[in-house]
Amino acid sequence: MAQIHPTALVDPKAELAADVSVGPYAVIGPGVRIGEGTSIGAHCVIDGQTTIGRHNRIFQFCSLGAAPQDKKYAGEPTQLVIGDGNTIREFCTFNTGTVQDAGVTRIGDDNWIMAYVHVAHDCVLGSHIILANAVQLAGHVHLGDWVFLGGLSGVHQFVRVGAHAMTGFQTRLSQDLPPFVTAAGNPAEAQGINQEGLRRRGYTPERIAVVKQMHRTLYRKGLTLAQAKDELAALEATAADAQADVRLMLEFLANAERGIVR
Repeated sequence: MAQIHPTALVDPKAELAADVSVGPYAVIGPGVRIGEGTSIGAHCVIDGQTTIGRHNRIFQFCSLGAAPQDKKYAGEPTQLVIGDGNTIREFCTFNTGTVQDAGVTRIGDDNWIMAYVHVAHDCVLGSHIILANAVQLAGHVHLGDWVFLGGLSGVHQFVRVGAHAMTGFQTRLSQDLPPFVTAAGNPAEAQGINQEGLRRRGYTPERIAVVKQMHRTLYRKGLTLAQAKDELAALEATAADAQADVRLMLEFLANAERGIVR
């Protein structure tokens, strides 16, 4: 049976796995489902059509599944879906989606989300992401796997951040940040590649060299984006073990409707 503190309020219609723990004064609404091994800290409020997977650690004072901060929202039954193995620290706010998008705000697996992070409606986060303290994501933002956003970074609505990309402290992103690229500043400017992160994930020197070549093509040769994409397409045929990395970049750039950080 779930370990529910006597001061917590858990709606009888909520579905909690047998070993879920719920801390003091937490409030869990009727549309909530929580998977095995997940812990809910004191004073958390979990509402709406919210599904939380297994083995998540949700610290005190979080608000998950509240209505989106969108004036068009009219009470439609939209969702928040959180995967497995995430750490969500104090005072985080994650909202449900809207019918103007897919209707789901989605968080992947094994993410490390620090205090005061806001994930707005219809955001889609991959897995193995780190969001440092007070990162703010506007609506419809997409983050790829292994993204790292530095503390107090803000991301404009509809912006996409590619896999393995990274921002520095207090970065403002209003355009898409391609995979592997690091950026900093207000507004953001591209700085280089996330080389140390790639090493830690087992990238070989040969693969890292190809990532560096892609960065030179995008940022150091004075090419237009169309010219850079043509050069990257030619690189894919010769990239050997890094072909998947080049393909990842090409697929990202093909959908860069807001332009990319320069």
